[in-house]
Amino acid sequence: MEPYLQRLRASAIARNTLWMLGGNGLKLVIQAAYFILIARSLEPAQYGAFVAVVAIAAIVSPFVGVGTSNLIIRNVAHDPRSFSRSWGNGLLVTLVSGAAALALVLSCVFLLPADVRWTVLFLVAGADLVFGRFVDFCGFVFSSVDRFGATAQLNMWISLSRLIGLGALVALVHRPSIEAWATTYLVATFATAVGALGWGLAKLEKPTLKISEIWPELKEGVYFSVGLSAQTIYNDIDKTMLAKLGDLPATGIYGAAYRIIDVSLVPLRSILSAANPGFFRAGHLGGIRETRRYMARLLPKTIAYSMLVMIGLLALAPVVPHILGREYVRSVSALRWLAILPVLKTIHSFFADALTGAGYQRLRTMIQIAVALFNILINLWIIPAYSWLGAAWSSIASDAALLCLLGIAIVGLSRKQPEVKPIMEEVVQ
Repeated sequence: MEPYLQRLRASAIARNTLWMLGGNGLKLVIQAAYFILIARSLEPAQYGAFVAVVAIAAIVSPFVGVGTSNLIIRNVAHDPRSFSRSWGNGLLVTLVSGAAALALVLSCVFLLPADVRWTVLFLVAGADLVFGRFVDFCGFVFSSVDRFGATAQLNMWISLSRLIGLGALVALVHRPSIEAWATTYLVATFATAVGALGWGLAKLEKPTLKISEIWPELKEGVYFSVGLSAQTIYNDIDKTMLAKLGDLPATGIYGAAYRIIDVSLVPLRSILSAANPGFFRAGHLGGIRETRRYMARLLPKTIAYSMLVMIGLLALAPVVPHILGREYVRSVSALRWLAILPVLKTIHSFFADALTGAGYQRLRTMIQIAVALFNILINLWIIPAYSWLGAAWSSIASDAALLCLLGIAIVGLSRKQPEVKPIMEEVVQ
């Protein structure tokens, strides 16, 4: 037992994962309370409207920063001296692109049902596309210098601030309107962004600007943005389409079930965040074969976790209406249909990061775009015919297709690359 504990203490990825698990574990508890409060304080139709608005913002969100969050981790992994200018350039790009993304989203109000006001879209998009993205970027900045404790705390702060804001709102107004909730959402996110920027400026090397390097990196960063946006499309576009092609109560039912799936994946995201620098180092040293070896060391335990999550979701699904309210009784069936997603998402997330670490972000992006288009096309047919059940089926089909395509890409690229001697023992330690 003692040798195992010594290896655990000496392992960088284990320490980083524990930091992220600790912070995200608290975040999970906070998000659960936050989710229950909002679901119980809003009727399914109002919650469905909120979910639809968040989904639109989420699709555009990856273009804020144009991949600078991923690039700062890659840049510092390759050359620690690049930290200051990556930090400064990233702040500037995040600000400019956030404002542009907000304007773009406001022009998409026609995608929402007529009874959802544009002010709700403005408030939620302002929170997620501007202030929320500053918090996210600061988290990546801390991660790039292996300060995962700070990243974990930032991830927790943004959920905690929203929980406190919503709790205060519910204490003042028993059944707050969606407009009141959206305003609270914006104010809480703004407060977190100010705190995150202040902390980063106080604790880290001061950011500098090197304008000449922004454009060359943006051309590469756009692949990260497009890939993340495509990922968001096949994860979230079904909620907006369900609101438009189906009805808001069905969107609320489905959105509540999908939110539970998202919460269950918090530990997986912790591991992926901690492993991200290692994927880049592996790819830099040994290409796709080395990132595949690195992935193989981490994947078995995470698959085991996702299987346990699936079993737990199937068994505990009937508890949902007792927690969220009787209006969400149909979420039991939705959650059972979606219970396979943690397994599929665990596997294809590692496959995708293995490609990115080896320098195949463009290929990863093309695969994600193909799956996003597949998801949109199948939703156009299946949602009008089967409502939220059709949305669940299209989600399962899309995640399964992504897993297969990424797996085929890794196998094909590995066969083309010459065999190399394993050189990444130190990266996983």
